[in-house]
Amino acid sequence: MRRFSITPSAAALAALLCAPILVSAAVQDVDPRLEALKVEVLELVEGRAKLVQEIVDQLFSFGELGFQEFETQRFLTGLLADNGFDIELGVAGMPSAWTAKWGSGSPVIALGSDVDGIPQSNQKPGFGYREPILSMAPGHGEGHNSGQAVNIVAALAVKEIMERENISGTLLIWPGIAEEQLGSKAFFVRDGVFDGVDINLFTHVSSNFGVAWGQRGGNALISAQFSFTGETAHSAGSPWRGRSALDAVMLMAQAWEFKREHLRPAARSHYIIVEGGDQPNVVPQQAKIWFFFRERDYALTKEQYDAAILMAEGAALMTGTEIDTIQIVGSAWSQHHNKTIAEVTYENIQRVGLPEWSEDDQTLARALQRELGQDERGLPDSIGNLGGPVNLARSLGGGSDDIGDVSWNMPTVTLRYPANMPGLPGHNWANGIAMATPIAHKGSLAGAKVQALTVLDFLVRPDLVEDAWSYFNDVQAEEQEYIPFISDTDQPAIFLNEEIMQRYRPLMEPFYYDPTRFDTYLEQLGIEYPTVRETPIAP
Repeated sequence: MRRFSITPSAAALAALLCAPILVSAAVQDVDPRLEALKVEVLELVEGRAKLVQEIVDQLFSFGELGFQEFETQRFLTGLLADNGFDIELGVAGMPSAWTAKWGSGSPVIALGSDVDGIPQSNQKPGFGYREPILSMAPGHGEGHNSGQAVNIVAALAVKEIMERENISGTLLIWPGIAEEQLGSKAFFVRDGVFDGVDINLFTHVSSNFGVAWGQRGGNALISAQFSFTGETAHSAGSPWRGRSALDAVMLMAQAWEFKREHLRPAARSHYIIVEGGDQPNVVPQQAKIWFFFRERDYALTKEQYDAAILMAEGAALMTGTEIDTIQIVGSAWSQHHNKTIAEVTYENIQRVGLPEWSEDDQTLARALQRELGQDERGLPDSIGNLGGPVNLARSLGGGSDDIGDVSWNMPTVTLRYPANMPGLPGHNWANGIAMATPIAHKGSLAGAKVQALTVLDFLVRPDLVEDAWSYFNDVQAEEQEYIPFISDTDQPAIFLNEEIMQRYRPLMEPFYYDPTRFDTYLEQLGIEYPTVRETPIAP
């Protein structure tokens, strides 16, 4: 990468005095016109703070699970259509998926963020302890209700400037459908949703600002369901005439438990039995087990999956059953993020800075941390460094995100923005507590400012787009060839979560946020912010 020095003009220096900026290697010079547009776009985003709050609260109230994000789709696409975006529904074979496009010409900048929730994580916002709105219902127990507010508000602010200044470029807004099932992004890539995209700016909720470049430490993943078919019989009267599909499932699970002793330290694997029969006195004819296989890269993850297929075949032989289907229902590559985009994004993070947390915000954070037995450190007051590459040979693995598939097909980064609290377990009711409160509103607004600044950088400076592709082609693509885990015939698992949402959606509808009657979701629920207790109740 080339390194540049900064020689600002007098006009640019005057603007910088009002809005200090940390220079990165990705910035060659301070363009007075670009600087003026950046000052303006920050004001335009700030002027849409109410819209940020309404999007965050509305999606929180829907609490939809993966592949069933239909209220979310209706609300967001309606908002974007009203603002001149062209909408396409049901993209890549997923009814709840969509894209929204505005503008023309290059560069084509994609803005993505996940939208799905977590089972059984329904929670009253602003409560520093477990208190569901609707017991056992789904909810946003990770914070995916906030990312589209970041992207949409940033895009609307930039769009206003593009129209007035006749700036060429195309904005493509897209949702990460069923991210918790790792179920959509590989299909988006395969089916051409990102064809022609120059850079992809992804966002994900966090407890602080952050961005990184190079190989990340998360694992690749294959999510697969193994279905067995046997024969029913009376479990007491003539059990010898039955062939139990459940026996096959349990033998496969036991075989995998023995396999764990021989897995590498970075490997992760977990499973649930999806179907195990109807009642004990009938030998189960149908049974199904669902595995997640995770390792550091494509080859190691595929190695786990191939071993599991052999175990399934062995279990079928031992029980006289048959393997009905082996279905890949989700997949993810490990992530590699673009150096140029990360440097530009980090510079804009430094410029925007963390929100100004109120004492109420800090009280809620400290109370929840106390409730969970964590250090009471509250909300962050400083931003970390720009992250760099991870050595996979030394990685101990971890979670997965199918943005990895996108990152291996075009220059991509993930902006993490401070809309949640530190010290939370993840995929849990506790992760939803802040997500319809001033913490999420302020953090998402700050994220929208960073995103808007970054979009402007790449719209106005084509050299940055070229640099991003130079890194992608000359550095990243030399590391590894992208081979998708899914085949040309695999289809998205759009049946997932359908029964859960059919059960809970009618019960959740009375609690949907109504911004025409209430300023915030907290107000609609009658919640005093924050609601905390001094002494945690022991589990």
